[in-house]
Amino acid sequence: MKKIYAFDFDGTLTTKDTLIEFIRFAKGTIAFGWGFVRYAHLLVLMKMGFYPNWKAKQKVFTHFFKGMKLEDFNALCQAFSASSKHLLRPAGIKAIQQAQDEGSEVLIVSASIDNWVQPFFSDVKVLGTQIEVMDGKLTGRFLTKNCYGQEKVNRILSLYPNRQNYHLTAYGDSRGDKELLDFADEPYFKPFR
Repeated sequence: MKKIYAFDFDGTLTTKDTLIEFIRFAKGTIAFGWGFVRYAHLLVLMKMGFYPNWKAKQKVFTHFFKGMKLEDFNALCQAFSASSKHLLRPAGIKAIQQAQDEGSEVLIVSASIDNWVQPFFSDVKVLGTQIEVMDGKLTGRFLTKNCYGQEKVNRILSLYPNRQNYHLTAYGDSRGDKELLDFADEPYFKPFR
């Protein structure tokens, strides 16, 4: 039977939330701070369950990146990955390598934007939130649903629809991973140390 390993990214494989770290890297600490002050009320409402997670995230993303050329954004993503390897948890990278060494399929399933997650893992398929681009520029909107909660399961099923044909091991560390962990044959609710 085929073996698939699905890893959450933020918090599970990393020590920090990469949306925050990426914005700080791309825009600087002062612009980052002002942007988050501007949307603090939405972030509080989101944490309280009164405002959708994806909507708050998209508003923040739009504020910082709407109108940027895709090539410039991708260059930032590459530079962020190259300078942020310290955010990765060594035990998580070791687990990915072990899964690959045994011939298993490995997926990173993340609510983060796949443009900045993929450069961390050149030989692993990333299922992340995808961004909309028109005329070579970011619109600030998401092209796909935020890859959070049930959407993580949906993305795996779109690649591997015959659930009875594979054994799924999943790693996550937050509420956004609950459905993925419930879907797995072998769930692990913990970040790597």
